[in-house]
Amino acid sequence: MWCGTGNQCSGFRAFSGSHISDPYSSLIPCKSSSLIPVPTKFTNHQAIGQLGFAPLWKRRCRRVGLRLRASVAGGTGGGEQDGASAVEDQQKDEKRAFLGAERDDSGAFLGFNLVPPNGETKVSDSPEDVSSVGMEESVEIDGKETSKASVTHNVVFVTAEAAPYSKTGGLGDVCGSLPIVLAARGHRVMVVSPRYQNGTAADQKYSGAVDLETSIKAYCFGGEQEVSFFHEYRAGVDWVFVDHPSYHRPGNPYGDSFGAFGDNQFRFTLLCHAACEAPLVLPLGGFIYGEKSLFMVNDWHAGLVPLLLAANYRPYGVYKDARSVLVIHNLAHQGVEPGVTYKNLGLPAEWYGALEWVFPTWARTHALDTGEAVNILKGAIVTCDRILTVSEGYSWEITTVEGGYGLNELLSSRKSVLTGITNGVDVVEWNPSTDLHIASRYSADDLSGKVQCKLALQKELDLPIRPDCPLIGFIGRLDHQKGIDLIQLGMPQLMEDDVQFVMLGSGDPQCEDWMRATEATYKDKFRGWVGFNVPVSHRITAGCDILLMPSRFEPCGLNQLYAMRYGTVPVVHSTGGLRDTVMNFNPYAKGGQGDGTGWTFSPLTKESMLAALRLACRTFTEYKPSWEGLMKRCMERDFTWESAAIKYEQVFEWAFIDPPYVK
Repeated sequence: MWCGTGNQCSGFRAFSGSHISDPYSSLIPCKSSSLIPVPTKFTNHQAIGQLGFAPLWKRRCRRVGLRLRASVAGGTGGGEQDGASAVEDQQKDEKRAFLGAERDDSGAFLGFNLVPPNGETKVSDSPEDVSSVGMEESVEIDGKETSKASVTHNVVFVTAEAAPYSKTGGLGDVCGSLPIVLAARGHRVMVVSPRYQNGTAADQKYSGAVDLETSIKAYCFGGEQEVSFFHEYRAGVDWVFVDHPSYHRPGNPYGDSFGAFGDNQFRFTLLCHAACEAPLVLPLGGFIYGEKSLFMVNDWHAGLVPLLLAANYRPYGVYKDARSVLVIHNLAHQGVEPGVTYKNLGLPAEWYGALEWVFPTWARTHALDTGEAVNILKGAIVTCDRILTVSEGYSWEITTVEGGYGLNELLSSRKSVLTGITNGVDVVEWNPSTDLHIASRYSADDLSGKVQCKLALQKELDLPIRPDCPLIGFIGRLDHQKGIDLIQLGMPQLMEDDVQFVMLGSGDPQCEDWMRATEATYKDKFRGWVGFNVPVSHRITAGCDILLMPSRFEPCGLNQLYAMRYGTVPVVHSTGGLRDTVMNFNPYAKGGQGDGTGWTFSPLTKESMLAALRLACRTFTEYKPSWEGLMKRCMERDFTWESAAIKYEQVFEWAFIDPPYVK
């Protein structure tokens, strides 16, 4: 099995340029392009007519109706009526409303509306009337009133995880928070992710989702794969969960204690096929999302969506007005598998070049290995309409040899559609003035509770209770990316200083053992919490004075944003989103009042990390007014999802300017 991470390859045959032409001159019809009619099952009603999709019609019209006849309890279900009953029913039919299908100028299906029989209701004359609605109202988010979006869209997030249902890191946080904010701003938002069932208490998170009793057949992996849908409407968002036995197993969304699941390509291929069908077949709230949808494709797990739209739908007139935006959360994971697996993906044979990936000789496993592979993330980069990263700095880093993981040249060729937007934070969950997990609530106007949180944390961890001793924290995965080896190298020297250090995380078993051994060696200075615990992470964030993040690369990073919101000053490696969000402290700026929100260090060495930490500790100990200014500036930074959502909306508009990818 090929690995989808860390493959620094430069010898691949890639598409270059934005939507450039390719050798595909004809397309072979694929079974997966067949469309399933809109379900016409309504409570207590019987459909007496049925709508097809516009691309399947020979004659397209602006309005077609689906008349509904209420079922009569105890009726015969279809016997002959006498003349009087027939006349009476005919008169009732003339007064009865019917479902009117809204279509754009080209006949593309947009949704249903109830239309009275007199026809007085205005039928939209343009797609803007239906999917791009002018909004003047305001909405309240986190107690603040803000205006809604001026133009709204039908947005479909496709993701492997979405908090609180499933989460292993920042991807789950983004796809659990951003859709809610976009919905509050007036967009119609659907999130499509798997319905994981691992036999633990976590399964209860899906208890609010109901079975839609709608299934589709995806043609991939050598046959028909049937998946069904569950749905929960929460916080203004349609949360749609794709159900299949492959999602029902112990472990996290990607693997278990033995490593990554061997069938991840199969599991996420199903997700992509189901996500493409969901806007067409699911009447959520009585209306389908329709063909003019905007797909937000998150990382390689959803990377087949742009290819399916281009290869299996648009050649047959479906989704010709849809767009796709690829959001790269971590380029190190690309979904690379052996080339022979291409036939399993449900794509026409002539589209192989969009996914083709060839490893250089030095990266091959043996002399007979040809290095041929398929790279799902590469295919998404080639065929999507816009590309987003989760910070501005990361959008530049992925175009470099060091940060591109073999895709830097391809990404550089698409730089004109590449944008970086820094993630936001959930200001309801992460709010020191209302957080129920911490010992004392506080704010930028009253910092007294911050000291109480520190004392409570020291007491909980059985550390000496010393309010004037700098308390340094680390929260994150214990792996190479997070710079754990640097912390290990620098810890003996750091423990010589008058500091305390607390770590929370899990991952590499050797790092976990090192944490336990270090705690035994420095009983009065070091504490290590192996595992992850949400309430404890809140208490560490609130109780520490300094948060250390020596990540080798960080597409955005959320812990430094949480820390600043809690007045905990970050010390970070100058990379990616860390460099974007943390401003170096300058005590002489603004007439001596100071400026900045923390310290960044570079290069990534033990010496530069220790120098930055010691400077932060000295500022905390000897320059209390400067430290208080640092804390307040951190807490006043605007890292809300509301600010990020406005930037996302600009990208939505850009995505619809150019025609979609069709070849």
